[in-house]
Amino acid sequence: MAIILVSCQGNPDQGSEGGDSLVSAVKPLKADLIQPKGTNVAERIAVPKGFERIPVENGSYEAYLRQIPLKPHGSKVHLFNGELKAKEVYEAVLDVDVGERDLQQCADSVMRLRAEYLYGKGWYDKIHFNFTNGFKADYATWAKGNRIEVTGNKVSWVKRGASSNSYEGFRSYLNMVFAYAGTLSLAKEMEHITLSEMRPGDIFLEGGSPGHAIVVMDMAYNPKNGEKLFLLAQGYTPAQEMHILENPANGKGNPWYNISFGDKLQTPEWKFTNEQLFRFYTL
Repeated sequence: MAIILVSCQGNPDQGSEGGDSLVSAVKPLKADLIQPKGTNVAERIAVPKGFERIPVENGSYEAYLRQIPLKPHGSKVHLFNGELKAKEVYEAVLDVDVGERDLQQCADSVMRLRAEYLYGKGWYDKIHFNFTNGFKADYATWAKGNRIEVTGNKVSWVKRGASSNSYEGFRSYLNMVFAYAGTLSLAKEMEHITLSEMRPGDIFLEGGSPGHAIVVMDMAYNPKNGEKLFLLAQGYTPAQEMHILENPANGKGNPWYNISFGDKLQTPEWKFTNEQLFRFYTL
């Protein structure tokens, strides 16, 4: 089967710069919820009045996302080549390197966060992603000294060295995954869920070429009426630092999205439907 290289591209239904009007099922909430001294997601972005963050289990992927370090307040998003991202559509920048090649784009950023969590836990056998042609690239095989050889449309494992779980080797593995996996393959590795089931770590995903993927970083709820909010983060193309997206409807200062957004979720650079929410299969 053919190997298809895909990336996040501009969507004809993209945000405000695409000429589409912003339509929401809820009223915009203007507020300044940014805490400049905060060093991670939980500390930097406060919840609106009347809300509290949803409970998460210590050591879970949800807790991991909430504690991911952020760059200092006011930092700009840089591309892999050091240039600045043209559109400032973000409230914060994740302190996670983007690498020096044009590889870590949208789906790659989603995979990076997931893989980093599993690697940090030492759950090496749970780190695996498929290439667009269906080839299973698992880190456990890579860590045994095997490497992936691509010749035309043929993909195979080749023994190249000694076993190692070094972080440098892990990042090399991810670069290989980023080169040959994308939204098309990622969509086949996840289960579709409903908005009512949403948890941090879930993914809004449109598989295709172009396609896009963004991750739910955190959630909050109103204990009086059950209303739920969520934060989103993305990578994009060209490869760039991951960032917490602003909510165009709320304006600067309040990046929370309401789960009752209607049929379409309008983010700054992509529009998703309310049926495009996915989750990694259970560990």
